[in-house]
Amino acid sequence: MQPGTNVVSSERGSRAAYACDPAASRGRLHPEASSPTRGEFQRDRDRILHSAAFRRLMHKTQVFIYHEGDHFRTRLTHTLEVSQISRALARSLRLDEDLAEAVALAHDLGHTPFGHTGEDALDDCLSEIGGFDHNAQAFRVVTRLERRYAAFDGLNLAAETLEGLVKHNGPLLDAGGRPLGRYAERGVPATILDYDGARPLGLATHAPAEAQAAALADDIAYDAHDLDDGLRAGILEIEDLRAVPLLDELLREIAAAYGALDPSRRIHELTRRVITRLVEDAIGESSRRLDGLAPSSPDAIRQAGEPVVAFSPAMAESDRAIKAYLFPALYHHPRIMAVRRDAEAVVRDLFARLVAEPACLPEDWRSDAEVLSGARLSRRVGDYIAGMTDRYALQEHRRLFATTPSLRIA
Repeated sequence: MQPGTNVVSSERGSRAAYACDPAASRGRLHPEASSPTRGEFQRDRDRILHSAAFRRLMHKTQVFIYHEGDHFRTRLTHTLEVSQISRALARSLRLDEDLAEAVALAHDLGHTPFGHTGEDALDDCLSEIGGFDHNAQAFRVVTRLERRYAAFDGLNLAAETLEGLVKHNGPLLDAGGRPLGRYAERGVPATILDYDGARPLGLATHAPAEAQAAALADDIAYDAHDLDDGLRAGILEIEDLRAVPLLDELLREIAAAYGALDPSRRIHELTRRVITRLVEDAIGESSRRLDGLAPSSPDAIRQAGEPVVAFSPAMAESDRAIKAYLFPALYHHPRIMAVRRDAEAVVRDLFARLVAEPACLPEDWRSDAEVLSGARLSRRVGDYIAGMTDRYALQEHRRLFATTPSLRIA
């Protein structure tokens, strides 16, 4: 597929029969009157945008710690980029854009400070009580931990938004009720199972197409923008990218079109072409799958047995090749790993101290913490640490310990 190919118009018309309809939503845990001016999924999008957890993404690590530079992605800017791409996919596939955007905006709300390093450290700290999973934590945030509304805890999101958040990467259980994928060893987190017991989320089926669009948008944003940040940080070298066939092809296209470019323009040109190529492929492949399946309802998407929003086999291989390049070259680069080790120590220190001395928790987290013990106290401390921004985690570490790492790339 050539760059710029108009695979499908960005204005395909009205919502398709297989799209989720806000007017037919399965509703909310706590019934609320409908809004005279906004649909149910639009309300969910707005609630997520106005949440405290969403604002905290501004100071949470994507790859680079916040003080490494103002132009590197944070969890917030990454989330906004995922949101934009998910809306583009949803519009072309005639899905509900508000639902796709709501899932995209919520998908990283459960991330810890210091990116995946913080998650890995907290997962180990909580290993005896089921560990830590950022997807389950995002679900905890929107169903329990946000405390802004007078009538309920959480954001009281619509059933379709919660379903999409939980299952955007695929079913959690097989047809026999056995955990799949990342949950095969430890089982599905209790937070999700408890909610599912009260209001079934369909854990053995696929998510609606809108959530699938958000998941694919996440992959696209990761590929393009981590390349961009790594190149601008000087950790990646642009000529080394030629080891990935798709990136080599795009670099050749840029050279043929523009000749010599200054490094900044060349990097941006590569980034935008990566996004364009991946998005156009996703729209083309997803359109083919939808045409072949001919789904007449969102339930037909859920029961399809495979994702309907996806890359073509060739592009899926290119996506894997980009990620395979980024893991050793960027995420595990020695300069990044040195910071990761210090960040891990900060999380472990905080967890150990707060479990041992819950009186050190802030007042709004302490209330009954001093009488909690075991799993309940550990989970309370885990919730508190998971909600921290990078800089707040460092601030708390300085409050509780004599020395604190600087977390700066050498």
